[in-house]
Amino acid sequence: PPPHLPSRNVLLCCLFLIVLFAFPIASQAQATPVPTAPPVLTNPTVMAPCGLPATWATFNSSATFNMTADCTLNSWAFPGSVSPFLHFSSGTFTINGNGYSIIGPSNGIAIGVQGSSTTLNLNNVTIRDGGGISNTAFVESSTLNARNVIFSGNAPAGSILIGISSAQIALENVQFLDNRRTSAGGLVTTTSNSLMVITNGIFRRNAASLSVLRASNDSAIRLEGCMVFNSNTQLDDTTALTDHTAAGTGTVTDNGVSSGPVCLALTPQPKKKKEKVPTAVPTSTPRPQIAATHVALQAATGATFGATFGLDSGVHFRQLDGAGIGIQSIIDAGYLEAFDVWGYVEQGVEVCFPQVGRVIFLDANTSPRAIVPLASTVVNGQTCVSINSPGSLVLLPN
Repeated sequence: PPPHLPSRNVLLCCLFLIVLFAFPIASQAQATPVPTAPPVLTNPTVMAPCGLPATWATFNSSATFNMTADCTLNSWAFPGSVSPFLHFSSGTFTINGNGYSIIGPSNGIAIGVQGSSTTLNLNNVTIRDGGGISNTAFVESSTLNARNVIFSGNAPAGSILIGISSAQIALENVQFLDNRRTSAGGLVTTTSNSLMVITNGIFRRNAASLSVLRASNDSAIRLEGCMVFNSNTQLDDTTALTDHTAAGTGTVTDNGVSSGPVCLALTPQPKKKKEKVPTAVPTSTPRPQIAATHVALQAATGATFGATFGLDSGVHFRQLDGAGIGIQSIIDAGYLEAFDVWGYVEQGVEVCFPQVGRVIFLDANTSPRAIVPLASTVVNGQTCVSINSPGSLVLLPN
């Protein structure tokens, strides 16, 4: 070749070096792809027909969710993910469960609340059948207010509910039923300067290694009102589980009382001023051969009904008139509505009357029926009560 041009051998050598260095780099990049994180959604987002997001979602502005059916939180792309399915990072949020259930997910956390400016209000909802390597729900440096909430049938490796890093948790009329923590630790825990206050709680048939409630690391748990611990076991399913413990600098203050069927129905503690209690002997309440369905009752009366294991689990309802109530003093008091509840009531049943008032319970386990005032909450103009034994519920004017 002419002296000013490179030889053919030199050109071939250069081409070989280009191929040698370029192709391995490309091959290595294809062999180790970067994982794609779960989709991050903010308000507004795609909603499922049940009233909650249809997919994994995080929220950083205030929102209210009203459930209209049970919501199933499907497992997402990476099993064992520590990211919660519903993640609240900034703002004030409310989930009105209206007696429905949040189900799952099986491979991760159902609900996570984080951030000092974040508050989640949970009302009248069941969280069930979830699991995975982490907790069912966690609250970190934030606030959770829960009323009439049931945690049922969850089996995570961690706690069913945990408060960490100065979390503030207030639980009222809460039930933990048939849950199982599969690793060592407490079933419901607080740590790192967190405070959990439980007013009226039922803990039944749960399993964990240390205790049902456990406070550690400068955190505290305070029990108020009616507390029931029944049939909770260690992970061997036979040894009785301690109700509550404090580790290190943690504290547990037990101001709760457990006293038989009145307490089991989550009733308030006796008032200092004794109320006049009707003493008339009730008449028997005839049962229909076929109970009215809850769907028909809801349509006819405007009341709503809920049960831990669903309304088709063997619990029955029917509307009562004055003859069905059978106590003249209650009839004369001008009752607003009344329902009889029987069948599988022990699972935990909630009834929400369509009006505001006070509720009394006529206990079917006694003869004559004991008359017991019930604790109630007002949600969207409805008066809601929880029971776990058969009887009649009567709404009276305040």
